[in-house]
Amino acid sequence: MGATGPRQLTADEAAALVRDGDFVIVGGNGGTGTPEALIEAVERRFLAGQGPHDLTLFHVTGIGAVHEHGMCHLGHRGLVRRVIGGHYGLQVPFMALIDGNHIEAYNFPQGVMTGLCRAMASGQPGILTHVGLGTYMDPRQGTAESGGRMNARTTDPLVDHVRLMDRDWLFYRVPGTPRVALIRGTTADEDGYVTMEHEATTREDLSIAQAVHNAGGIVICQVKRLARRGSLNPHLVKIPGFLIDHLVVEPEQMQTFGTAYDPSRSGETRVPTSSIMPDPMSERRVMARRAALELRPGDVVNLGVGVSAMIPNVAAEEGIEDLITLTVEAGVIGGVPGHAREFGTAVNPRAIIDQGYQFDFYDGGGLSAAFLSFAEVDAEGNVNVTKFGNRFAGSGGFIDITQNTHRLVFSGTLTGSGLDIGLAEGGIEIRREGRMRKFVPSVEQISFSGHLARQKGQQVTFVTERAVFQLEAEGVVLAEMAPGVRLQEDVLDQLGFRPLVSPALKPMDARLFRAGPMALRDEFLMQAARPRPAR
Repeated sequence: MGATGPRQLTADEAAALVRDGDFVIVGGNGGTGTPEALIEAVERRFLAGQGPHDLTLFHVTGIGAVHEHGMCHLGHRGLVRRVIGGHYGLQVPFMALIDGNHIEAYNFPQGVMTGLCRAMASGQPGILTHVGLGTYMDPRQGTAESGGRMNARTTDPLVDHVRLMDRDWLFYRVPGTPRVALIRGTTADEDGYVTMEHEATTREDLSIAQAVHNAGGIVICQVKRLARRGSLNPHLVKIPGFLIDHLVVEPEQMQTFGTAYDPSRSGETRVPTSSIMPDPMSERRVMARRAALELRPGDVVNLGVGVSAMIPNVAAEEGIEDLITLTVEAGVIGGVPGHAREFGTAVNPRAIIDQGYQFDFYDGGGLSAAFLSFAEVDAEGNVNVTKFGNRFAGSGGFIDITQNTHRLVFSGTLTGSGLDIGLAEGGIEIRREGRMRKFVPSVEQISFSGHLARQKGQQVTFVTERAVFQLEAEGVVLAEMAPGVRLQEDVLDQLGFRPLVSPALKPMDARLFRAGPMALRDEFLMQAARPRPAR
């Protein structure tokens, strides 16, 4: 940065500063905070034959919308040599490069990734953590993906097992020296001080800017608007100006990939919860409602993608959103979290903190409960959400959250690929069974270790549209079945292993299958009046 503040450049001028072989950190989280104009400009230069080539890209979690936006613009052969990311499921072009063995690729847990940003900022060699033990992050697993490596081309070890103070740890190495940061804010003053008042998340952009600045690199920040020197509220400034080298003004930048600007997602305004319409009834809503029955008054919970992301809609319909605190790993606390292209944000958030602090809370065991999806479950209670054949999406925050939360609820249909379910009064009708079993003898990849969960005494529930299972010391136990479902033909015959059947097997609550509120608020208020047990 010059003595008179950062230079204002066009996106194309800024992209020209990225050189062949650079280590580039790209900010953003899902559809929020993505410096889209900068990323598009890098792609334009590459496609025009002007470079850059052989970049190392580092991004904390999935940035993109399947085939468009975000990192999808950078998924070209020759543009990237190596990528380190928390999740790739929203970046189909990148997944094709990884699956085709065209680039080196690593997947680390999302909380680890944000921690590595801080490690790079402070000049540390990496981070030491328990997160990832017993999963494919653990190099002792001895598989091709051990240590978070995603294909055969990826050979350098970046994760080490360490024994310290009579405990097992994993050490995630800093993967290099960053040279370029592409980040985003809302407003910058003439000295480069950046606020994020229109952002739905604040992420770890400060740590990214510190890391690149301290390494002698170039920090480029995309903003929506400019302000006079010294006019910004210091409480709102997220990045000090001396860290910013160049500014790119993009007045039309989207708040998320689905919304231009919604002030209720940045906290500038609030909207009535009654304006949030209930999702239509389906087997997915049935599962979200059954998962919601595991909520308790006063809970502080995390919600993952998929079915779990529909739970806030259930909470809004039931009027219990003020009796619990819903969080998402991007740093949003309170309110009603969104899903699909709005995942990672919330309507009426109570607080928006930097993502690193959110994961400090998660990793320390602060959550009451977490609600996530599953793709495969095996007889040991292991869960796979990350690898299916040659499709390797990555873990996101799944590993951090599941290893450190006492009460876990995993949701997903019992079978997949062609499953057709109808909702009957008080139950379900299986019109066509899915071709793919999700409860299998052994999962393809361990994203969550049932063995470690039983050792630690975690409470684990698996919710499907037709049955509910519990993970007990002796294994997976069938605890509930939907009305209208046959035990042998519709449940046991569709599993790749034989679960234990609880002697107290009971029907799933009939309210789950009927439209309209389930009167959960009254139940919550009754529970809240009782003395709470110690955590």
